[in-house]
Amino acid sequence: EHATRRIRILGVTAHPNNAWMTQQARNLLMDLDGQRDRVNFLLRDRDTKFTAAWDAVFAGAGIKILRSPVRAPRANAIMERWIGGCHRELLDQTLIWNQRHLLQVLREYETHHNEHRPHRSLQQAAPPKQLPAPVHDLDAVRVLRRDRIGGVIHEYLHAD
Repeated sequence: EHATRRIRILGVTAHPNNAWMTQQARNLLMDLDGQRDRVNFLLRDRDTKFTAAWDAVFAGAGIKILRSPVRAPRANAIMERWIGGCHRELLDQTLIWNQRHLLQVLREYETHHNEHRPHRSLQQAAPPKQLPAPVHDLDAVRVLRRDRIGGVIHEYLHAD
């Protein structure tokens, strides 16, 4: 979601094909059921896996498909940045056993990204949250550390 920087992991497969991609599009629309009226556009790249069936799923829901321009890597900079961060922060640090384990790890990273990780474009706030109040007395503040994905990622929270 471009405005909120929210990420949604739809699924994982070793061999994505047209039918699998179309089913993921249907799953996304089911997940967006209550918020579907807020979605006006879907920005996608020009991969051959996005067929007319994929576009038809969204067109049927009244969502306009926008394809990214040819040879314009900055057009999809938010996803490029997320993919790079996912590689550096997670996948380069983790041994993935199988497809189920990969999906579990990616869902945990999705939760971290959407609920805790600060975003520069949102003034260092996480997507669904507001910034915490500024801290003036560092001696009066207690911080808790929560480990995610077996300690690969650390989250720091104010202790009340």
